Amino acid sequence: MNGFPVTPRVSVGDVVGQVDSTQVPRFAAPGTFALLPRPDEVSNIDVAVVGVPFDAGVSYRPGARFGPAHIRASSRLLRPFNPEADAWPFLGQQVVDVGDIAANPYELTTAIDMIEAGARGVLERSSKLLVLGGDHTIALPVLRAMHAKHGPIAVLHFDAHLDTWNTYFGAPYVHGSPFRRASEEGLLDLEACLHVGIRGGLYGPSDMDDDRALGFAPIRCDEIESIGVAGTIERMHARLGDRPVYVSVDIDVLDPAFAPGTGTPESGGLTSRELLMMLRATSTLNVVGADIVEVAPAYDHAEITGIAAAHVGYELLSAWAPPLPGDRAGLSTR
Repeated sequence: MNGFPVTPRVSVGDVVGQVDSTQVPRFAAPGTFALLPRPDEVSNIDVAVVGVPFDAGVSYRPGARFGPAHIRASSRLLRPFNPEADAWPFLGQQVVDVGDIAANPYELTTAIDMIEAGARGVLERSSKLLVLGGDHTIALPVLRAMHAKHGPIAVLHFDAHLDTWNTYFGAPYVHGSPFRRASEEGLLDLEACLHVGIRGGLYGPSDMDDDRALGFAPIRCDEIESIGVAGTIERMHARLGDRPVYVSVDIDVLDPAFAPGTGTPESGGLTSRELLMMLRATSTLNVVGADIVEVAPAYDHAEITGIAAAHVGYELLSAWAPPLPGDRAGLSTR
């Protein structure tokens, strides 16, 4: 009608889903997360996918500022029905890719304020956020926005590292400190935060003492080997209960065999299958938002890390999706 081609999309009722890949090849579709619509294509938003291309807080290998674009590119193969979760992540709820939050790449405190303001703005239109990072520094401003809406937050943190360290070269805001700052600011529920997948060296035994005082309990990778995925999930549910939960996934929680494209890799990590199973089990928790961080595409190979991160997002969205009545009931193309 306006001289431009119309992109056909799968829909059910008023919910607008992905580009219909039976009519448009995935590689030719607009490059949003999972080929989802943008805000101007829908009338409401249940879940906003938002990128934060920022990595000025890294301590080793840079490049996570390109993570959001890489995750989006790697998400093109995500399909509308998730059989493991028995869920329609993109049709049981209105999921929209709202683009990126721009942040000052040179001044950390200004950037943190910009990210918080951007997250608050998106939360005015959407009940939940799925944030694509970016380095782990971005968790702090997002948690500030989450706390403003939900009160104290229980963090379910998948990571090789604690990220509750104090400073690095005297800098208080880095990707290894977001949860210490969040705890100090009173953003967290000190009885309910949990690390999963911790491994590797520390600066000393006091790191774990500080971590407990800040409100966290760890499930280290060697424990997961002993108790298994089912035991880990049981401990997750016991720790988190029905509190508002923010899920933070540093992609380096995966072993470098499954996620080479990250800035501070640690051997001996989770497999992709283990992580996805744990995320699937968050469907019974009161999850209010999530992030996927530390994807650094310059170190990736054949999109291994990007694909893993895209499937992390897929499982999180599947866990949030309410049941779709019937089997493909009302499914159409528009």
